[in-house]
Amino acid sequence: MIARILALVLCLATTAAEPKIQIAADLESATYAAGKEVTWTVQVKDGEQPAAGKISYFVRPGGAGEQAKGELDLSEGKAQVKATRATPGTLLLEVHYKPAGATKDTVGLGGAAFDPEKIQPSSPPPDDFDQFWKERIEELKAVPVNAQLTPVDVGDAKIEYFKITMDNIRGGKIHGQIARPAGKKDLPALLQVQYAGVYPLQRDWVVNYAKQGWLSMNIIAHDLPIDEKPEFYKEKSEKELKDYPIQGSDDKEKSYFLKMFLSCYRAADYLSKREDWNKRSLVVHGGSQGGYQSIVTAGIHPAVTAFAANVPAGCDHTGKQAGRAPGWPNWAARLMGKDPDKTLKASRYFDAMNFAASIECPGLIGIGLIDTTCPPEGIYATINQVKVKKVVLMPQYGHSGDHKAYYAAYGPFLEEQKKK
Repeated sequence: MIARILALVLCLATTAAEPKIQIAADLESATYAAGKEVTWTVQVKDGEQPAAGKISYFVRPGGAGEQAKGELDLSEGKAQVKATRATPGTLLLEVHYKPAGATKDTVGLGGAAFDPEKIQPSSPPPDDFDQFWKERIEELKAVPVNAQLTPVDVGDAKIEYFKITMDNIRGGKIHGQIARPAGKKDLPALLQVQYAGVYPLQRDWVVNYAKQGWLSMNIIAHDLPIDEKPEFYKEKSEKELKDYPIQGSDDKEKSYFLKMFLSCYRAADYLSKREDWNKRSLVVHGGSQGGYQSIVTAGIHPAVTAFAANVPAGCDHTGKQAGRAPGWPNWAARLMGKDPDKTLKASRYFDAMNFAASIECPGLIGIGLIDTTCPPEGIYATINQVKVKKVVLMPQYGHSGDHKAYYAAYGPFLEEQKKK
């Protein structure tokens, strides 16, 4: 027992002593005109003390490639890196530090954006992009909705809650949940779509919005029931849904995202036909994969009146061809034996960038400037095509972590849409 306690103490001490790297641009916004210079201050701490030694760094345009690299001595734990970019885009600073005796590097990231509102798409949509999606939506419309609502008592007489299933193309099913204030009509509608992974839906995700006066709907991204036990979803994620984002990725007719996007269309369409919808406000919201679906849904369904997308995935699948890092799921690189040309060609039909050009409603978009999962340059290339938008740039944050700045804007954004 004593040996175990000593081992635990030693482990905690080692963890606590791991170096930390903090990187800040000289402008709080980390946003510059093209051609201007950014100065990043790099601070490295070993525990609570300034670290000694050297750092190595890499400056990556668009999150890819290598514009510059070098080594710098730390002075009182600090060093500065300068860089610039002559064209609209972003820079990612990658800093490595390895203290004496360490087995691996500690890595820190910094970012800068240069005329980000001028970043352009990496490629145009396929010539038949609109026709392809018109035909797929017509295929969906030919399938009866067959909405099946199952009421569930959530222990609050003021809230009505239902599980819902609807039919999708090619024998697929759409699964979700709906909540609304009991007996109310003329309600604003909110469609929530889900981040990546295989997991159940939580009732509070719709119930809490219903308490705020919304007709709230939430759909799962997969053809799965929404409330099985955790082991059910674990098994699915390890077997038939393992690497689901790249299933069918070399064929636009077989891509996993085809049914996913059409489920979003059908959910928005279903809400728009309900008698309790107020016919004025239909918002779609999600983060990461959910942000991806939000942009797509706003681009293909005319009833959507606003969208909100935090660190959206699915942007800029052809980014590599423009010298920048593409966004998750980066399926043009995750080939798993597939033909690279076919995969890249198919990806263009599922690029959020190509749906954004059709969006007519306002949007709220959160961007992490050091996001390596959904890189900022590709997101800017996507949302720059949206006519009315509010962008919340989070200079020191990546794909996860503290996105308080986005959610501070999201609440007022929802309230604004609700009052329409």
